[in-house]
Amino acid sequence: WQDCITLFLQTGMCCDAAIITNSPPWLLASYPEGNLFQLTQEEIQILLAREGREKLFLQGITLAGTKCLLIRDNLYTEGNNTMDLRTKGQSRGSQAVTVVQIESVYLVVMGQKGTEGGPLNLKAFEMAGYIKEAIH
Repeated sequence: WQDCITLFLQTGMCCDAAIITNSPPWLLASYPEGNLFQLTQEEIQILLAREGREKLFLQGITLAGTKCLLIRDNLYTEGNNTMDLRTKGQSRGSQAVTVVQIESVYLVVMGQKGTEGGPLNLKAFEMAGYIKEAIH
């Protein structure tokens, strides 16, 4: 999984990435110089819960201690399986975050400052396709 993280960061669009799952060990791989390696079990469980997802729009979500606004939630929509968030309340400006489901694991990527959510989502979805092909 660490190779996937390295590959994704080489696109130049991302500044951080992690691969998570909804059961222990929760965090499978992450960028050691980023923040997502600090994702907690509780944050991951809230992010990936299938029940009560509508409250994420109201309350937002915390990832590695950073508050995020939920922009679009298609994580459990067949054929899409992505989720778009944006960090908030940071003096250095907000950043786009995309989560994409790849079978039983999830890729979480944070865009560089200035990277919009749409292109980040497309790149994450594209990378998920490559990873799916590599698995099979």
